[in-house]
Amino acid sequence: MDPIELEPVHVKQDAPSLSSKRAPSTHAHSLNSTRSVALEADDADRNETLPSPTTAPEQIERWNSPRINVYRIFATFWSFTIMGMNDATYGAIIPYLETYYDLSYTVVSLIFLSPFVGYNVAAIMNNTVHLKLGQRGVAIIAPICHLIAYIVIAVHPPYPVLVVVFILAGLGNGLEDSAWNAWTGAMANANEVLGCLHGCYGLGATIAPLIATTMITKAGLPWYSWYYCMIAFACIELATSTAAFWTATAAAFRDAHPRTSDEGGSRLREATLRAPAARVTWLGAFFLLGYVGIEVALGGWIVTFMIQVRHGAAFASGMTATGFWLGITVGRLVLGFVTGRIGEKLAIAIYLPLALALELLFWLVPQFYVSAVAVSLQGFFLGPMFPAVMVACTKLLPKHLHVSSIGFAAAFGGSGGAIFPFVVGVIAQAKGVQVLQPVVVTLLAVIWCLWMCLPKIGRKKV
Repeated sequence: MDPIELEPVHVKQDAPSLSSKRAPSTHAHSLNSTRSVALEADDADRNETLPSPTTAPEQIERWNSPRINVYRIFATFWSFTIMGMNDATYGAIIPYLETYYDLSYTVVSLIFLSPFVGYNVAAIMNNTVHLKLGQRGVAIIAPICHLIAYIVIAVHPPYPVLVVVFILAGLGNGLEDSAWNAWTGAMANANEVLGCLHGCYGLGATIAPLIATTMITKAGLPWYSWYYCMIAFACIELATSTAAFWTATAAAFRDAHPRTSDEGGSRLREATLRAPAARVTWLGAFFLLGYVGIEVALGGWIVTFMIQVRHGAAFASGMTATGFWLGITVGRLVLGFVTGRIGEKLAIAIYLPLALALELLFWLVPQFYVSAVAVSLQGFFLGPMFPAVMVACTKLLPKHLHVSSIGFAAAFGGSGGAIFPFVVGVIAQAKGVQVLQPVVVTLLAVIWCLWMCLPKIGRKKV
């Protein structure tokens, strides 16, 4: 065999020396300068330039680990209870607002439309609040919005003021809806945790019409007396949320959610305008737009429907709203455990046709008790859908987009609770409140089609 001549290794060319580490090259200095400029342009997001390493296994949070999460999860439960009370109160007080202010269906429906503004402001603000103020910012700003709104409503101002101040309540709901859904949706056993979280929303929505209707019809109190209770609840919310999330600063949020893609600029822009994340974000947002529209339209107009169309008594009609929200609460608590085991995609594909069948029964059988039972069962199958969408998004999107995408979808979708109840009110002015049923049937069919367009759902992405 011919001998092979070995050449010496040029260490200075192939490996950096110690002196090169102490004295960076002009090229390295240029790169550092470029990165510095990029960071200065978006100083709230420290990890915009390079993707973070993903070689280490991700530590998934649990509701009880770290220990502070126990206090935080119960603070979010209370916040969602307040949100449920806020949304369900509309339906209970609408008949009395009409009388107190002498309003038509169209004008009284404006109280549904005004939170639309607040929810959309929350959709835009959500990512910025997290990057600038952290979860602590949400925990302080949202309860303050609730508190101010309820104080103004309790003094029963002229109706236009009432419409404007509901924007603040919508902003508070939108911020909490997006923030706490994104946080709990990324936890272990997310279906179960989100089921409990949204079960608290349903619990609040169940007891609010019951207490408000009892205060008005049995105790003879004016409609705004219920908001004195809401002021006290919002004060508790401010104290518990602030204490629980005080250490959840902007720096802590950015450290826990480093960017794991090589995209630059806003995370919200990446989530909404760049494939493949944009597909998931917008499908989830439009699904929730329709779903929340169904939920709030039914909960908001069912009392009026049962009085005007089914000719029920005021108290019994108010209890049908309680039955609907109770069904949602039980569905979220019970079916949340089923959904995680059979898979979100299949579960919602089954629940939606069942809800549609019950809606047709509610519409086509003109009996008070049949309608009351059907709408309660419909709430049961509608209940787990919102949490399932949150879990699906966490599985389909990387972690650094969870707050941006899920927050946007939740806040944008929450505006459906303003748009569609308002649309029902406008049409009801001309055609009667019975238009509620065909609107709900149409929305159920549309969101089923949107759900089937989602990609196959696998494990959570990091």
